[in-house]
Amino acid sequence: MDLLEISKNNSKNNSKKNAPFYIKMLSLFSVVRGYNILLIVIAQYLASIFIFAPEKSLKNIILDIDLYFIVLASVCVIAAGYIINNFYDFETDKINKPLKTKFDAIVDQKIKLPIYFVLNFLGFIFGLLVSWRAALFFSVYIFSIWLYSHKLKRYPLMGLFSAAVLSLLPFFAVFVYYKNFSEIIFTHAAFLFFILLIRQLVKDLESLKGDFVKNYQTIAVKYGEHFTKILISFLVILTLNPIYFLLKYPEIGRMKYYFYGSVLTLIVFLFLLWFSKSKRNYVLLHWLLKLLIFAGVFSLALIDTSVLIERILPI
Repeated sequence: MDLLEISKNNSKNNSKKNAPFYIKMLSLFSVVRGYNILLIVIAQYLASIFIFAPEKSLKNIILDIDLYFIVLASVCVIAAGYIINNFYDFETDKINKPLKTKFDAIVDQKIKLPIYFVLNFLGFIFGLLVSWRAALFFSVYIFSIWLYSHKLKRYPLMGLFSAAVLSLLPFFAVFVYYKNFSEIIFTHAAFLFFILLIRQLVKDLESLKGDFVKNYQTIAVKYGEHFTKILISFLVILTLNPIYFLLKYPEIGRMKYYFYGSVLTLIVFLFLLWFSKSKRNYVLLHWLLKLLIFAGVFSLALIDTSVLIERILPI
């Protein structure tokens, strides 16, 4: 029996080594959630153009080398974060996401870990090219992601809030860079923060089986599905507050239609939530929230549609 297991392990290792280079790159792209990182990059630039520095020309923002390095540092640190998260969650993901885990495992952990350290080092260097404060910020960010993956995510409230805060930090870096401390920015941040909290709780429901087996003390594991649904419902109601205040700001322009759509989406989401009982249902709800965030990123361009013409022409 031992020989059979050794033979199987050897065949698996050989299949990994013999995988084409492009398959390995796709596997690594899946591990670092390249699609999420691309969306974050787009969101950072759109937020800079339409929210953080609306008075600056499009040319100045796009050609701003310091902003470029902040975005690059964010990309490196976030990608490294996904790698270390994949490392710690490998066993639970085998239960919760068996197909994705098999694909992610094409690139061996011995290769992923050096990439993790290189990406974090690059993130620090890119931050240092902006200022020592930026380097310090990304150093703290790197440590916080590791602490979340290693410890915090296993505790109900700490895991929930730290996941949402870590998702917001790339925007915080750009926000501090422009030093624009307007009320509308904090209201936007509050809206996104509540959506991220809701998304994390839905992810906990989606991953309930694996988290329970591995004794991860998420809110869904510790307090059950019913309580988690009540908490999500409460957060949805809280999310309506920043939406209400954002709709009172004329500065949001035609993005108001996105927020009207968000209210409708959240009502549908709540209705589906209370009828959801299986992992498949929770995956659907997770995708609904992803689409809401995705639409929110690109709807930033609706804040001032004239920007698309008037601020492109000077280039």
